[in-house]
Amino acid sequence: MKINSYIYLLAFILFSQLSLAQLTVRNDAFIFATDVVVFVEDDLNLTESNSTFYLRDEAQLVQGVGNKGNSGLGRLSVYQEGTVNNYAYNYWSSPVGNVSTNTTGNSPFIPNQNIFDVVDLTNSNLAGYSTSGYNGTSSPSLNIESYWLWKYAPGASYSDWIHVGQSGSVDAGYGFTMKGTIGSTPTSGQQYDFRGKPNEGEISTNIETGKETLIGNPYPSALDARAFIHDANNASLLESGSLYYWEQDQTISSHILAAYKGGYGAYTINASGTVGSYVPPTFDSYNPDGTLNTNGSQSTSGKQTKRYIPIGQGFMVKGANTGTLLTSDSHRTYYRESGTNSEFYRTSAQKSTSQQSTDVYEMVYDANGLQILPADYKRFRLNIDFNNSHTRQLLHNFHATATPGFDYGLESKVFETLNADANWLQNGEAYVTKADNYQVDLTIPLSLKLNTQQNIRIRIFDVQNFDASQPIYLHDIENETYVDLRQQNFEINLPIGDFDNRFEITFQKSNALSNEEFATSDFIILQNNNTNELVIKNPNSVPLKSVTLYDITGKMIFNRFDLSNDARLSFSTKNLSDGVYIAKIETKNTNTITKKVIISN
Repeated sequence: MKINSYIYLLAFILFSQLSLAQLTVRNDAFIFATDVVVFVEDDLNLTESNSTFYLRDEAQLVQGVGNKGNSGLGRLSVYQEGTVNNYAYNYWSSPVGNVSTNTTGNSPFIPNQNIFDVVDLTNSNLAGYSTSGYNGTSSPSLNIESYWLWKYAPGASYSDWIHVGQSGSVDAGYGFTMKGTIGSTPTSGQQYDFRGKPNEGEISTNIETGKETLIGNPYPSALDARAFIHDANNASLLESGSLYYWEQDQTISSHILAAYKGGYGAYTINASGTVGSYVPPTFDSYNPDGTLNTNGSQSTSGKQTKRYIPIGQGFMVKGANTGTLLTSDSHRTYYRESGTNSEFYRTSAQKSTSQQSTDVYEMVYDANGLQILPADYKRFRLNIDFNNSHTRQLLHNFHATATPGFDYGLESKVFETLNADANWLQNGEAYVTKADNYQVDLTIPLSLKLNTQQNIRIRIFDVQNFDASQPIYLHDIENETYVDLRQQNFEINLPIGDFDNRFEITFQKSNALSNEEFATSDFIILQNNNTNELVIKNPNSVPLKSVTLYDITGKMIFNRFDLSNDARLSFSTKNLSDGVYIAKIETKNTNTITKKVIISN
């Protein structure tokens, strides 16, 4: 079908969906599509430089598989909004390439040829790049700070970032960074008009073992993360089958790298597309060389990466093997960004949800933006706080198909570990999302890594499809304490070190802890509530290293060193609250004895 008249097609595309075998637009004709999907089975030819295809108000272009490629000197125009903060990055992937020559197939994106400043619904001017102080501006016209345009393909360190600037190029399928502007509004964000030849077909991006690559959605339509992650070509290449989304603390108003606070949220999805697993980033600050200095906090934006990736969204992937990732027209779908299963990584108001295509799966979310799972899945999340300075969130899925090993689509590795951090430990590797087949006798190792002595607090939430009476314990193996996280938080003060074998999640207590007095031929530990004393009887004068008292949550009450070898030691408990405590003795030959005592003052 050839289109040479705007009047001929306008009303049809405004109120319906358009499906064409092939689309050619010639001369000064243009197509204006609003809030619909335009499906072209074959290729699109915007023949002359004044041939234009406008996608407006969430309209999208979807094309069939196996085409020879789009062509022409004309431009497709599609809007996307970015962060309002001139100090913060968005990760982008352009839906269009340059049209400097009439070639068939995708062309590289060039910022000063493909990013336009919106004037009205059909008119835009090329964005400017004349700025001061490294700050982009939104008015009186759009000026992008070219210093902040970078790409990363593939890399392993901060020095591997490649500067793009205003005139560099980014091949189709790859991503790039760009900071926001001064003067844009918080409700709408900074609006950009991407104009050029629309990308389509099979697009390859390089990936290498153990390295990261910045890629994204390269099409003027939504991209189905399930189809991309579970594509047979990609499954062996994507480390943990996960996409990593950059988010930045927008309260930081500085371009100095050492002042940055940001991190990568991890997303994966199961093969059926019914369960998405997203864990937000830990905002961490950076040294001048781009390495972490772990002085961050938890993301508070409430953003949730979802199944359908919007137009223009970029993200990081890690290489499990070396090869080329495939993004295909078969991964495309029509899904409005305002829908509940799509979100662009910016800080701005979302539009109201409207009718979606009937061939997409709608996950259901609660008031906090967390997915409500199908009945055959269970899950919970932990928030682990480090000295109230930053929080690592961990997610655990449970399903009958999950195995003790790695489960593609249900688990994600940590993007980068911090100096003070927590993770699920599986086969010696750190995970931020883990999966198991739920059994009441299951034990789940929890690893902590601390670079300084500090207070640790562990909280549970998003508990789904567990019986209301089922405890979820944090088991401190060393102190032999169990805390039901559904009833109270766990707190403990820990020294510097790696704690890979001390903590675990369990669903039942072992028989090791009893209410009876513990006694051996060497020691007796008891609480004398008449004299308000913890008494240690050491009749054989065994050399002692320490005596420590913890409350039932694992919080250290006192720790006594340099002890004598007297047959009887006592420690005052008169200032302590009534309750259950754990007393621990460590001998100088590293043997330990623990006893539960009840203090009643």
